Amino acid sequence: MTRTQTHHRYAEVAGRQLFYREAGSPDAPTIVLLHGFPTSSFMFRNLIPELADRFHVLAPDHVGFGLSDAPPVSEFDYTFDALTEMTSRLLATLGVDRYAIYVQDYGAPIGWRLALQDPSRIWAIVSQSGNGYEEGFVEEFWQGLWDYARDPGPRTEAAVRPALGLEMIRWQYLHGVPDPSVVSPDTWLHDAGRLSRPGNDLAQLALFRDYANNRELYPALHDYLRSSRVPVLAVWGRHDEIFGPAGAQAFRRDAHEPEIHLLDGGHFLLESALDETAALMVAFLDRASRPRARDRVGGPASV
Repeated sequence: MTRTQTHHRYAEVAGRQLFYREAGSPDAPTIVLLHGFPTSSFMFRNLIPELADRFHVLAPDHVGFGLSDAPPVSEFDYTFDALTEMTSRLLATLGVDRYAIYVQDYGAPIGWRLALQDPSRIWAIVSQSGNGYEEGFVEEFWQGLWDYARDPGPRTEAAVRPALGLEMIRWQYLHGVPDPSVVSPDTWLHDAGRLSRPGNDLAQLALFRDYANNRELYPALHDYLRSSRVPVLAVWGRHDEIFGPAGAQAFRRDAHEPEIHLLDGGHFLLESALDETAALMVAFLDRASRPRARDRVGGPASV
């Protein structure tokens, strides 16, 4: 069986070069894959071919990540509002005005902002450790970041800087994985190499500080889920020590009949449970992309 070709492209957005991967027919329903920290669209390299025979797939690298531009903090405001604006402009440049979102880690606050800005554009949500609830935060992991966001300084910064290093990036990929040997070292080596670009540490620290502001979006997100009845699939690693499985279960409170699946894995399921995750996504997206589902979420409901 011949798989659909993945294209590797750049677009200029607000004077910056954004890298993105694209596959599938533009006439098919679009899904936008939004990556997390510390990775890039590289995390979707194996998922994209699983989706592209049925869907039009776009996977951008956020500013400061992967192969997109990484301007210094003096030239770009590294906030989640700014990353969302760049993503929105990229989609407009590409002529994409209706799409599903796959959100993982940092991709979640970007995806939530896109949905809240224009609910009619979003026809489905796949959350893979894409948090939207306080229950999702594993306290042991997050307390240092909350302290840094509340009181930035040398002491609190020292507690979060290890997250930019190779060993912590490696841990993000391997924790909770039943057989760590199935996870390629290419993953953490690729991420660490891109994060280590000169000045990128300051960009990442700015995003660490801003992350706490994402929690303020959660009530609006929950209202949106209730009012839009947008289809939601949450597929998480049950051993994720960053965003725990309680964050997946919490979607039951507000989403309309969400599908919740906890798989045997950690934070980056696509590296250890690709086949199972992709099968769940394809079945879910096939159902959600039917005309009746699109009409339901594209109607007058709004946040």
